[in-house]
Amino acid sequence: MAGLFDGLELGKRALSTHQLWLNTIGHNIANANTPGYTRQRVTTTTTVPYDTRFGPVGTGVTATDIYQVRDLFLNQQYRQESQALGQWTSMEKTMTQIEALFSEPNDNSLSNQMDEFWNAWSDLATNPESLAARSALKEQTNLMTSSFHRLYNQLSDLKKSVNNDIELSVQQVNQLSTELASLNMKIARSELGGENANDLRDKRNYLIDQLAELVNVNVAEQENGTATVYIGSLAIVDGSESFNIGTYKAGAGASAISEIVWEGSTKGVKILSGQIKGLLDTRDEAIPKYMQALDDMAAALVQNVNSQHQTGYGLDGDTGLNFFDANYTSAANIKLADDIDNDVSRIAVSLSGEVGDNRNALAIAELRNARLMSRGTATISEFYSGLIGLVGVETSTAVSSRENYELLVGQIENSRQSVQGVSLDEEMTQMIKYQQAYDAAARVITVMDEALDTVINGMGIVGR
Repeated sequence: MAGLFDGLELGKRALSTHQLWLNTIGHNIANANTPGYTRQRVTTTTTVPYDTRFGPVGTGVTATDIYQVRDLFLNQQYRQESQALGQWTSMEKTMTQIEALFSEPNDNSLSNQMDEFWNAWSDLATNPESLAARSALKEQTNLMTSSFHRLYNQLSDLKKSVNNDIELSVQQVNQLSTELASLNMKIARSELGGENANDLRDKRNYLIDQLAELVNVNVAEQENGTATVYIGSLAIVDGSESFNIGTYKAGAGASAISEIVWEGSTKGVKILSGQIKGLLDTRDEAIPKYMQALDDMAAALVQNVNSQHQTGYGLDGDTGLNFFDANYTSAANIKLADDIDNDVSRIAVSLSGEVGDNRNALAIAELRNARLMSRGTATISEFYSGLIGLVGVETSTAVSSRENYELLVGQIENSRQSVQGVSLDEEMTQMIKYQQAYDAAARVITVMDEALDTVINGMGIVGR
């Protein structure tokens, strides 16, 4: 039959359980602003009762474990949308830089320089014998080719910068995977006795969230508490082991880029989303597309202006000369032909060879309206305007997509925090509740102690 000493034990269990609750609440409050922290709660249950002739008599309460309040579905959804957010964030950053490089409209922009180039031919046609007009054409041509060089080289430099960002992101992925493997080992050791390594799990989940921003990941938790993290179908973290990814140089010289592979092999890593995916898309698709468009424009200028220029005559009667150097037909190296650069009198303005004939200059000036691009459907200016429009559209798409995913991720994070985040108001309410329960348990022990004192010191003294 339950006695007074059992009452003391009951009070002690209550004190211990409520103290554990208070400690857990204090831990929650202390980590209210800790990134990745998940609030914790204590699971309590009644202890085994005594059987008496009056029926079972309760023996108090005990804590069975401390668990995290976590929503696995929201965590998975958060990581999926974070991957898309990371991808569009990278795209927005690079596309904004590309848009700034073109800087249209602007007095020093390529479109303005091309307009001035055609205008210089028209001015020369007005004064076909003028050396000053010829020199002006030469200077304007050099300004235009310099604009081609500058824009192309800036895009090339941006491509190299994005490539460096890819290499740095790969290092981040490897660093995170190494830390995850280390945490896996610690968690497995801590949970051998059946307890939950809650704080270690918080750190691991926070690292996985960071990894999901960089690359597409899937996570599967094993029976021993470790997490296996996959990129595609291959594990980058498996238990206490991590498998690094690396890069190797593909191509040569200035065109060399870093391809991502599994370290120690030539097998490529299948990256479908995340910041690295955005970087790869801009490096391998967006930037080369704009560089190729500039090359196409430069090649069209060289080919068509040269073709017409060869039919004309300079002031010295020479004919068959190129205006641009035919050996340099890309935006990176387009240049004035040395013959013209050294002697502007050799610019072929005349179509008949007679001094004062301006028909060849007029024919070259009319090339600005010729449909030389996109298989004969656009002029060079229209082609370039379309390119600028495409840059604007793709930049706007990246900005709006980033904003949309940022809003979506924010909403999911708010829902996630409503479940697993720490509410100081709720914790303070819980603290008051368990403080009062602790005080009541202490009072139980006091009452039992007084009853024992009565039994021990107050009984059996009648008649003494």
